[in-house]
Order: sequence, then C-alpha cells, then structure tokens
Amino acid sequence: MKTKDFFGKIFSLRLWLNLALMLVVVVLLCLGVKVGLDIYTHHGEEIVVPDVRRKSFADAEYLLTGRELKVAVSDTGYVKTLPPDCILEQSPEPGKVVKSGRVVYVVINSSHSPMLTIPDIIDNCSYREARAKLVAMGFKVGTTEYIPGEGDWLYGLKSGGRMLHNGQKVSVNDVIVMQVGDGMRDMSDSIVYAEPEFYDELGDSVEAVPPSDGVLYTTPEQSGDVDEFEVVTGPEQ
Repeated sequence: MKTKDFFGKIFSLRLWLNLALMLVVVVLLCLGVKVGLDIYTHHGEEIVVPDVRRKSFADAEYLLTGRELKVAVSDTGYVKTLPPDCILEQSPEPGKVVKSGRVVYVVINSSHSPMLTIPDIIDNCSYREARAKLVAMGFKVGTTEYIPGEGDWLYGLKSGGRMLHNGQKVSVNDVIVMQVGDGMRDMSDSIVYAEPEFYDELGDSVEAVPPSDGVLYTTPEQSGDVDEFEVVTGPEQ
C-alpha cells in the first residue's frame, strides 16, 4: 500500500463518520445508564416520613402509600390502654428524610396480652432464685405468702386464687403470689413410717389379712386407748 493511499483512508469521510457514530452510541449508553440508575435509586427525591404512631394500621398504610412509601409489620406489642391494631413504634422515625419506595417498619398493638411460661422453679429452688428468674422473664411478682416449711424455699405459685404449675402459660398482666416456707420445719428432718402390727383375739401377732370375722385387733400397749370396766352380774334367780 502506498503512503498516499494510507493517508487517504485515514482522512476519508466514511471513517470519521463511523467514529462519530460510535462516540454518539457510547455517550447515549452512558446517559441511559445514569438516567436508569437515577430512576431506580430515586436520586434527588426527598420524602419526609410522617408520624403514624397511635394511628390504626389502615390509616398508617393509607398515609404512607400516599407519599410513595411502603409499610411492613416488624413486630407486635401490647399496651392495655390502646386499641388493637394501633401503631406503637415506627422505623425510620417521624421527620426522617428518605427516598420514595422506602419501607417503614411498624410495631402494632396486639389484641391480647403476651403469655409467659412458668419456669421449672416450683419446689425446685429457693425464694430468692425463683423471684430473680420470674422478674427477669417479665412476670409481675406480688406479695409473698408464707406457709409451714423450710425457710426461704419456694413451695408454690398462685395467681388469681388458683395454683400454678411448672410449664403453665400465664399472662404478663397476671400478678404472681409466691408461697414460701416460714422456717418452722427443717427439710433435713425425716419422717419414719412403720407398718402397723395386727393381733388376734388372744393377743398373738398375725399378718395383715382380715380374719374370718373381719376384725383385726391391736394390743392395748399399741393402741394406748383402753376402757376400764368391771363385770356386773345380774340378780340371782
């Protein structure tokens, strides 16, 4: 190829037109990507999050969607003085500036109080340990009722006049009464039970099998309850 032909191709109009078209395509592609990202990320848009607390979920959803925001329930709580389905908390907080399409997470009020499970503490640990566990779990612990037994030992739980048992579910609003030993009896004291001995009419020891007449007798020494009497004869005929 001659030098003249080479430079002629370089400076040809067709070549420059092709380069210009390629440049235009690249520029348009970059602009398209930028516009697409702005649309997807809502660049430049600013929406102030409204306060939907203490509103019903339906009202909160209507208010948020009207500002191009989404709403989702993240958790439930319970406030006795507020109606069910009421918004208790929200995130982001009111007044925050966000982009459209942002999800606002809310905590709604439940229609009933949460339930807690009684741990394995009845007749299984001391009063102090049991009370600490109940308080840590969120139970409402009321007054303490003392009953005969080992001091500082938990014998039972009551709520609303009924006895509770381990594993039972109780409302967080129920007040727990703890039955604790008053120290009048030592748990180390043992009680020995002995099988009773039975005797026949002659005072001989027999097995615990009813005799033919269906009556078993104990010795006077064991019973400790002997009636003293004298035989009185009737008038002579």
